[in-house]
Amino acid sequence: MTVLHELISTSRGTGILAVNVVTLEHISGAIAAAEIAGRPIVLQLSENAIAFHGKPEPIAAAARSAADSAAVPVALHLDHITDAALALRGAELGFDSVMFDAAALPYAENVARTRAVTEALHAEGVFVEAELGEIGGKAGAHAPGVRTDPDEAHSFVASTGVDALAVAVGSQHAMTTRDAHLDLELIARLAAAVPVPLVLHGSSGVSDAGIREAITAGITKVNVGTALGVAFTEAVRTTLREQPDLVDPRRFLAPARTAVRDTVLHLLAEVLPPSAA
Repeated sequence: MTVLHELISTSRGTGILAVNVVTLEHISGAIAAAEIAGRPIVLQLSENAIAFHGKPEPIAAAARSAADSAAVPVALHLDHITDAALALRGAELGFDSVMFDAAALPYAENVARTRAVTEALHAEGVFVEAELGEIGGKAGAHAPGVRTDPDEAHSFVASTGVDALAVAVGSQHAMTTRDAHLDLELIARLAAAVPVPLVLHGSSGVSDAGIREAITAGITKVNVGTALGVAFTEAVRTTLREQPDLVDPRRFLAPARTAVRDTVLHLLAEVLPPSAA
């Protein structure tokens, strides 16, 4: 059983925070927050983040090392992977789970490809997340307006064998405002229709109260990425504006790391419901 399997099994009703990281500063800031809060966390590397680094091995190794040395449980997750070859390297690269995203494809093809990837990853003990419905904020599969149908979700999970399902319920990726309106009734219907945990992508655009309501309605895994980028970038801008002659990157990356820590700490300590344990 992977770290994420264990975390998910104890997070129904309280939620598990999953944060998308890009740099080592994101990784160390997020883990610092989890250690202060005394709560587990999921670190996620997206296909886009890996493309930024050119190849997956160095950043994956850094994330794995940081997770292994943390004082709290930290799971590693490959997020929004459309390249099946990369998804199938999940275990080799040290990831506990993989989101294989074939939501841009017609339903039957999404099922077929997701099932094949899931079977291969399960053989290596890797937790698998998939997506059904189209979550706004990106091109292609993430065009706005589509919602996940509960009956289709039930069939999809049964046909693919996935361990978690990302659903389209009103959130959007890359939002810098927090005014997304979630369909809480739909979340509840989806939670009743499928036996696996539901994942909320685009949570940066959802208010604190909205995230709490989504967890109560049936969301288990809460994905946040853009909020970290906003905090990181604002800290760098502020530092360089106040000290325009700085050339030592440590001087502006340290405040950025702290900003990431504080953003994640707020979500862990103030937004997600406390663990029953």
